[in-house]
Amino acid sequence: MAKVLAKVVADEKAEIVLMGKQSVDDDNNQVGQILAAVLGWPQATFASKIEFAADNRKVNVTREVDGGLETIEVALPAVVTADLRLNEPRYASLPGIMKAKKKELKAVRWHRWASTRRRGSRFSRTPRRSSAREEAGWRMSRSWCRS
Repeated sequence: MAKVLAKVVADEKAEIVLMGKQSVDDDNNQVGQILAAVLGWPQATFASKIEFAADNRKVNVTREVDGGLETIEVALPAVVTADLRLNEPRYASLPGIMKAKKKELKAVRWHRWASTRRRGSRFSRTPRRSSAREEAGWRMSRSWCRS
């Protein structure tokens, strides 16, 4: 995923990449860090406040640590992963929603950035293994659960 995102960032010529720290399956905070490594960019993780410097060449990131708050300065381009406290939720106004509906969205196919997969790579699908019961000739039937 990080390699595909790196191609998107290079194509868009981004100066800063803002990412979340959570995903739907786990709370690893790994895609942002891997993306920074692939791009060779500095990173700031768990950002609760972001301030750009006057010259727009650096960004000050405040993050929560065990002892309180820590502020680090990161040169741009950089990857920043957000913490829960970075965003203050707000509700969209009706005129804003109507303006957003009129904006054109650029649809791009995933395959534009995805590399071709070689056979035998770690991303190839492995065949499903049969269970010991299936090998012994047992078949599970759902008829027993019907009333």
